[in-house]
Amino acid sequence: MLDTSSHPVITPSASAAPSATPSRPAPSTTGAIRTLGKNPATAPIVLHPGDAIPSSRRVLYIVLLGALTALGPFTIDLYLPAFPVLEADFQTTAAAIQLTLTGTMIGFALGQLIVGPLSDKVGRRIPLLSVTALHVAASIFAALAPTLGTLSVARVLMGAGAAAGGVVAAAIIRDLFGGRRLVVMLSRMAMVSGVAPVLAPLAGSALLLVMPWRGIFVVLAVYGAVMLVSAIIFIPETLPPARRGGPGATTVWQRYGSVFRDRVFIGVLVIGAMAFSGLFSYLSASSFLFQVTYGFNPQQYGVLFAVNSVGVVVGVQVASRLAARFGPQWVLAVSTAVLVLAGGTIVLTDQLGLGLWGTVIPLFFFMTACGFTFPCAQVLALDRHGKAAGTAQSIIGAANFGVAGIISPLVGLLATGSGITATTMASVMVGCAVIGVIALWTLVRPRTVERLAP
Repeated sequence: MLDTSSHPVITPSASAAPSATPSRPAPSTTGAIRTLGKNPATAPIVLHPGDAIPSSRRVLYIVLLGALTALGPFTIDLYLPAFPVLEADFQTTAAAIQLTLTGTMIGFALGQLIVGPLSDKVGRRIPLLSVTALHVAASIFAALAPTLGTLSVARVLMGAGAAAGGVVAAAIIRDLFGGRRLVVMLSRMAMVSGVAPVLAPLAGSALLLVMPWRGIFVVLAVYGAVMLVSAIIFIPETLPPARRGGPGATTVWQRYGSVFRDRVFIGVLVIGAMAFSGLFSYLSASSFLFQVTYGFNPQQYGVLFAVNSVGVVVGVQVASRLAARFGPQWVLAVSTAVLVLAGGTIVLTDQLGLGLWGTVIPLFFFMTACGFTFPCAQVLALDRHGKAAGTAQSIIGAANFGVAGIISPLVGLLATGSGITATTMASVMVGCAVIGVIALWTLVRPRTVERLAP
């Protein structure tokens, strides 16, 4: 928890202000504060509340908030290996089982749209704790579900409950940090949460070896409970009452309006949604492409999935350094171009008959470029809307999952009658990337975006 009681602060001009005292600093027009030490004149300037947090506490926030964000991917992916078992247990069709995943995505998207603005209105802790508790209860409900319909309802509630983690975690980081340090903190948090898509399918398969499918939901309930207790103990309220109101941001609709009036936000929203949709096009097609077309067994496919996920994580970490130095808008200029080139290369190599390596090598570059794109789009959106960070993050998350849910089935539609190939998969990926490039240069306009503050 941020504690300034033992380190009083003064503004840079406090010495000239008659009312300033070590215990009661004078107000600052810039918002910057200076921590007092043995020599106040040389004490460092603190531009954001998080700048005064010790390094050990920052690491704790990264781990906990990253784990909260990872609750979403684990909720979505952990039970995927159990689909055949669920189909047999409920004596239904594969399509009916897949609807439980659709329900999870719907709950996840709607939950973000509700939790984000609510966290801007009442603070971060109440929505975070309440909705995470909902996730725990819904996971237990799913574990006890007697019918597929009951399980579907539980999955919608689980998705809504998992939504709080990603939305509120990003908003908390924005409350505490800004400028270049915001980029670094978001990328470090993404490194923790980025492990979830790699581990979830593998962990789900391992759990099925030692427990029935219902046990997977018990594991998710325990995970959620651990996150809930950790949030109660370690995560403070980071949005003070004074920052929860104000002109233009007193209602949910006004908060949405203030965000949607920003041209740059709309641009990065489109870029992020298109990159996410390209990623999901790969996810929806890869199992069929590599296991049916290229003859991978499940273990080989799992290794390929993990390697590509590592590419995303590496991209996120490198992007944080480049964005802090050159600006996230210029990193996006390169990463979106790489998305187009990598996707186009997959189509070309497939048409030339270059086989497996002609697909997996450019695919790795596409996934890595996604890793460069996600944090830069996020930081541009949040850095511009600190007062409505929860609302902004909820829109980003809902757009990513909603648009991806609409676009990713196009791979199957293109493959009707001929089967999924690298060309059908990459065609959708290229289309998404091209839209992202257009949004960058027509809406964001990198030259018009100010550099990040220190």
